[in-house]
Amino acid sequence: MTYGAHLSISRQKSAVDSELGGTMMALPFYQKHHQHYDRAYRHKELQSTLSQYQKEEKRKSAVYSHGSTAYTRGSAAYRHGSAAAYSHESAAAYSHGSAAYGHESAAYSHGSAAYDHESAAHSRRSAAYSLGSESLSKMSSAYDHESAAQSRRSAAYSLGSESLSKRSAAYSLGSEAYSHGLKDSNIMIEDRSYKLSPKAKRAKQSLFSEEKENKAIDYVVPVFTGRQMYVSGITDTEEERIKESAAYIARRNLFATGEGISATRVATSSSTEEQHEKKSRKVAIRESAERLALKKTLEETEEFHRKLNEDKLLHAPEFVIKPRSHTVWEKQNVKLHCTVTGWPEPRLTWYKNNVPINVHTHPGKYFIESRYGMHSLEINKCDFEDTAQYRASAMNVKGELSAYASLVVKRYKGEFDASYFHAGTVTMPLSFGVTPHGYASKFEIHFVDKFEVTFGREGETMSLGCTVIIHPDIKRFHPEIQWYRNGVLITPSKWVQMHWSGERATLTLAHANKEDEGLYTLRVVMGDYYEQYSGYVFVRDADAEMPGAPASPLDVECLDANKDYVIISWKQPAVDGGSPVLGYFIDKCEVGTTHWSQCNETPVKFARFPVTGLIEGRSYIFRVRAVNKAGISIPSRVSEPVAALDPADRARLRSHPSAPWTGQIIVTEEEPAEGVVPGPPSDLHVIEATKNYVVLSWKPPGERGHEGVMYFVEKCTAGTENWQRVNTEIPVKSPRFAVFDLAEGKSYRFRVRCCNSAGIGEPSEATEATVVGDKLDIPKVPGRIIPTRNTDTSVVVTWTESKDAKELVGYYVEASIAGSGHWEPSNNNPVKGTRFICHGLLTGENYIFRVRAVNAAGLSEYSHESEAIEVKAAIAAPSPPYDITVLESVRDSMVLGWKQPKIIGGAEITGYYVNYREVIDGVPGKWNEANIKPVSERAYRIHNLKENMVYQFQVAAANLAGVGTPSPPTRSFKCEEWTIAVPGPPHDLLCTEVRKDSLVLLWKPPVYIGRNPVTGYYVDVKETEATDEHWRSVNEKPIANKFLKVSGLKEGVSYLFRVRATNQAGVGKPSDTTDPVVAETRPGTKEMEVDVDDNGVISLNFECDQMSPDSKFVWSKNYEPIEDESRLAFDAKGGKSKAAFKDLGEDDLGIYSCAVTDTDGVSSSYTVDEEEMKRLLALSHEHKFPTVPLKSELAAELLEKGQVRFWLQAEKLSGNAKVNFVFNDKEIVNGEKYKMKVDHNTGLIEMIMDKIEDNDEGTYTFQLQDGKATNQSSLVLIGDVFKKLQNEADFQRQEWFRKQGPHFVEYLGWEVTADCNVLLKCKVANIKKETHIVWYKDGREIMVDEEHDFKDGVCTLLISEFSKKDAGNYEVILKDDRGKDKSKLKLVEAAFADLMNEVCKKIAVSATELKIQSTAEGIRLFSFVNYYLEDLMVSWLHNDAKIKYTDRVKTGVTGEQIWLQINEPTPQDKGKYIMELFDGKTTHTRKLDLSGQAFDEACVEFQRLKQAAVAERNRARILGGLPDVVTIQEGKALNLTCNVWGDPVPEVTWLKNEKPLTADAHCILKYESGKSASFTMTGVNTIDSGRYGILVKNKYGTETSDFTVSVFIPEGEDEVSQPEPSKGDKKKV
Repeated sequence: MTYGAHLSISRQKSAVDSELGGTMMALPFYQKHHQHYDRAYRHKELQSTLSQYQKEEKRKSAVYSHGSTAYTRGSAAYRHGSAAAYSHESAAAYSHGSAAYGHESAAYSHGSAAYDHESAAHSRRSAAYSLGSESLSKMSSAYDHESAAQSRRSAAYSLGSESLSKRSAAYSLGSEAYSHGLKDSNIMIEDRSYKLSPKAKRAKQSLFSEEKENKAIDYVVPVFTGRQMYVSGITDTEEERIKESAAYIARRNLFATGEGISATRVATSSSTEEQHEKKSRKVAIRESAERLALKKTLEETEEFHRKLNEDKLLHAPEFVIKPRSHTVWEKQNVKLHCTVTGWPEPRLTWYKNNVPINVHTHPGKYFIESRYGMHSLEINKCDFEDTAQYRASAMNVKGELSAYASLVVKRYKGEFDASYFHAGTVTMPLSFGVTPHGYASKFEIHFVDKFEVTFGREGETMSLGCTVIIHPDIKRFHPEIQWYRNGVLITPSKWVQMHWSGERATLTLAHANKEDEGLYTLRVVMGDYYEQYSGYVFVRDADAEMPGAPASPLDVECLDANKDYVIISWKQPAVDGGSPVLGYFIDKCEVGTTHWSQCNETPVKFARFPVTGLIEGRSYIFRVRAVNKAGISIPSRVSEPVAALDPADRARLRSHPSAPWTGQIIVTEEEPAEGVVPGPPSDLHVIEATKNYVVLSWKPPGERGHEGVMYFVEKCTAGTENWQRVNTEIPVKSPRFAVFDLAEGKSYRFRVRCCNSAGIGEPSEATEATVVGDKLDIPKVPGRIIPTRNTDTSVVVTWTESKDAKELVGYYVEASIAGSGHWEPSNNNPVKGTRFICHGLLTGENYIFRVRAVNAAGLSEYSHESEAIEVKAAIAAPSPPYDITVLESVRDSMVLGWKQPKIIGGAEITGYYVNYREVIDGVPGKWNEANIKPVSERAYRIHNLKENMVYQFQVAAANLAGVGTPSPPTRSFKCEEWTIAVPGPPHDLLCTEVRKDSLVLLWKPPVYIGRNPVTGYYVDVKETEATDEHWRSVNEKPIANKFLKVSGLKEGVSYLFRVRATNQAGVGKPSDTTDPVVAETRPGTKEMEVDVDDNGVISLNFECDQMSPDSKFVWSKNYEPIEDESRLAFDAKGGKSKAAFKDLGEDDLGIYSCAVTDTDGVSSSYTVDEEEMKRLLALSHEHKFPTVPLKSELAAELLEKGQVRFWLQAEKLSGNAKVNFVFNDKEIVNGEKYKMKVDHNTGLIEMIMDKIEDNDEGTYTFQLQDGKATNQSSLVLIGDVFKKLQNEADFQRQEWFRKQGPHFVEYLGWEVTADCNVLLKCKVANIKKETHIVWYKDGREIMVDEEHDFKDGVCTLLISEFSKKDAGNYEVILKDDRGKDKSKLKLVEAAFADLMNEVCKKIAVSATELKIQSTAEGIRLFSFVNYYLEDLMVSWLHNDAKIKYTDRVKTGVTGEQIWLQINEPTPQDKGKYIMELFDGKTTHTRKLDLSGQAFDEACVEFQRLKQAAVAERNRARILGGLPDVVTIQEGKALNLTCNVWGDPVPEVTWLKNEKPLTADAHCILKYESGKSASFTMTGVNTIDSGRYGILVKNKYGTETSDFTVSVFIPEGEDEVSQPEPSKGDKKKV
């Protein structure tokens, strides 16, 4: 019967607990072995240290046991006998329960290898635990007498072990040995144990059941038949892929058939049960106590080690608050903040585009603050270059963490630098792209501020960037930024970061390596269109740690990775350090650790090496070091991590990524199969052979059962059958194996056997004889090294490839200055192909080059040295001329015109060659040469043509490089006489001095002038994309000049131009159009400047920084060449040229222009007209006869103490400048009265007069002399000007003395507070503790409650509820022993009125919004103010009309309430009400809409209150007359009367003791006229004592009044009682 078993973790735990009897070891397997696996997915980052258990395991080594498995009496015996003989020699035990294998193996047991999670890390031996046994041994396993004699390396087989309990059954839910402290990134499970399925395929299976013979029945989970329930996810990083592979291996090995989950229950005899039941209670208690004691000891030990582990106290940095991105305008400041926690306290570093920010190299630009975990970076006056990605990196001993923020600096549109649109910088054609909206848009993409050819060094941070300008700018359509290296798309990684700020694209190489060398391309994609820019990046070798050591290898890659095997390949470095490389060392490191181990003992020269002995499921990284006789290189960049997995498993992981461990396993039952001995492998062959090793490859066998197989490799010398096992100790898991320790030159054959728990299979077919030696030859030397010129810093080197080269990696190119003998590598990353551009060369130097090839076998010999070549820009033949047209035609000749080639080849065009041919009936004939010698002009007359014959033409341009390609044939032209009257077309149009809003157009006159001379020209313009209908004339009237400056162009717009000539007959045919010209000022454009030197020489100066070695300055006047140099002297040095006028005069008037040849149209002009000539001549005269320029003339000002300062400032003064100070034509000198000072740096000259007196009236003069230049300035101080200055100086002096004691800085003033109070205040200074302040009003001292403390230097006096009585003259006096000062304030008349206006304004402002209140009389509208003054004028408006106050509508003020009362409201009272508060200047209003629901609700409330008032007014009431208490003598008469009122007349009822009193002869009750009620009692008696009352009642209410009558019996004579007057105790209802 088949059962479907779903074994959850809880069921496993409960089952184990029940078998162990509740012992401490009853932990489920996932708690013992899988805690570290769960932690791997909880941790944020990979750890970098080995766990405590791994260190202990490496130090002491694990217990190596091949026979520790104990079997119960009822377990099934080994079914195949071949394994017993084999185990004696092979050191591998195959058993029913488990077998112990491994590089660092530990003891495994089918039923007893359960390790406690904490204690197992410190045990050097395996602990055998039985389920239900009476004795628990910690250090050893019990072996029975039959197995004790066997070797320690043999498998122990027993059917009757006495050391184990008869009832114990091997029960292991996880025989996999998990390392307790494996890294989070490195949880790899070794495949160490294998077993057979013990039951026959058709055997009956029952979980936890018993059979008749009391035999054990095992339940086995076959390999890969379980259903695993987990959540699959998609991972992005290599760390996550490592975790996934670890998870997969963990689960797979957990359920593998060879080491599956077995749940066995052994049926025991009844006698055993009885013996177990008879165990004494004392023994059970003792065992329980021992278990508890052991558990407590383990917990205390764990807590002790936890406290000792200082890592528990440390934690990595963490950003509590991350920096925020900002977008700011230029010249604004910005501050980035972040808060970081961590222990030890992290150190924070700021980066800009991954480059550390140094505040010392940019003083005043950056300010960095760090305080109490709060960090900030302040950037002052941001400019466009500050747009970048900023990174805050926090680091301590536990790790590093970064946070990022972007800063975008925007520029105002008006300040935008239009030079960014310089078409010459990057010539980009207009193109079209499809936007996301679906319509076609024209995009023009420009790259400015580009990265050029870049040189870096290993380990440095390199940043490449380009500013990208896209026109038009569509906000919702953002470009896609892509970076390529050697044509391969780059993705972000830990080595490469990319950033796009919206305007600038940057790529940062955080740690440059030679692998990063190559051609980098920035591609900007806009819809379907893109533009790109490229630049080469060179990475030089880092300095060697040891002099003479080679450079580091590069491009380390992992190939053909398998379960325990991987091939490492690399590229040899270009620099060997001066001595040949002897070989390479390969290092490996397990991912998550920092421990590197060397894979090979001796250096290998072949650039591929197989690394074996990997642990399945774990991930590794590799690096390579080169070695020569001088030492070892620095390591290469590490490879990408690679997991030791079967390729099928890796493919399965990639297609189905695993999820973290979920803590639950769901398994289904399947019938186990019998063990099958695997068959022989197939397709065994040698895939690589070197003198150091041979690599074998084969395919797994087809017959191998359900379990996995391993392999043994055997070898023999060719010609013999003496087979030897190569891997005697460790079976091979991968179908790949590298055989080492072979004799070089000998021949070997190889074969492979498979093995599993069922036995060892038959060998495969042997390979052919393989000779040990390198099969790959070093490539041969490249040939024909040819250098050619490229630019002024680079040379193109070409060569022929190496012959018969196999597996060629590339070529290294080296350069040397001829004769130096010193060679430098031109590339550090092998270049494929046979052409390379060597950059970074010195202009003008002669270089030689050599090349060598490289493959895995090594580097070839150097090629022959090339011929020496001088580094300078190359020249080439020009491209074809274009736009060929006929300018004139006569009977036997025609004049052709054309445009200059677009590419001139780097040298001036020396001339043109014209060819022509006849065309008869559409068939062209043979080409004929029209000219033998080249023509320099772009127009040529071809003679000896046949009249009425049709011709075609072509033109070729020539320069120093030769004659270029001819232009395509023109269309056919007929040679005939032109007879038209108008002129022909002008030709040779040229656009120069192109700017963002203008350009200058030049042309040549037409060859055919018509019947009359040409009288002028018209210039036409249109936008390039416009149709011909949009041509418009620039000039309304014809111009005689053959040039025109066209203004009013739109920046960034492309234009076309043409010219038409006119004569008396009319306007002729237009010329050919110019090429499209974009109106823009290109970056680096400079204008011509005029200068006048110290000798008065006037010159025009022009500078160009874009010149090539062959560029020249060409000057012209009115755009005609200057042939007469008698009036100008020309001089050119470097990139500057000067045209100096010898004697500027009217003959020199005109437009002077300068153009630079061999550039992209660099030119400028300057106009010298009559007005400019006069200005320049005046300036020349000043320079010949110089004066000291003054910024300011002589002036006087007063200083603090009443001193007079005379000063002037010159533009500049040299150190030899002299100044004379003159007063009334007499020189004055420095002394007590005058203090002189001259500051040569600032040009400031000053003289200070201590005190101005009457005799100081006059003229003051400063005379300056600085070399040849002189100047003077005078100041006249006489009359009223002098008197005013003298009075002000005296006042200033007095003020200074006043300020020596306590004084007023700000005199007494007033302000109105928010509470509508008046505050008098003044500001004082120079106060000390003894200083007193006294306030006066109208001469009387104002008593102040508190003494002023002069806080903030302000003194105040508060006047609350200010009114007219507070008007008067206020004075405040400040005094102490140093003196006194006073300040007055008049608050009378106009000043008081102003203050009252302000008070009223504050009161009006404080008024609340109008509210509605219903009263018994009507509706009241009211507002509250802080307090009310009569000066505040209040008026009310109803529907914008002023309200006339009557008895029904009236206004008033009650306290702080301003109200409007509307008695008996009617519908006419509805509407908008406005309360106007006039403060004397301004009217303040409060509005209320009294209509609709508001009016209705108010009226309803009014009616209710009105009725209540009527009821209250008319209700029955007692007006008075009754006492509270009446004391009367017995026998006397009592008469009481009270007045009552009510409408209608109330009813009256008298009460005694709350009961109605009936009138009789003894008690007389009267009620007269509804107003008076009387109570008369004749002859009172003691029985008349009691509580009396009167009750009055009508329809509006009831009221009662009570009184007490007390009758007493006198002892003496009778007395008449007088009632006490009182109003009585009234009650109303």
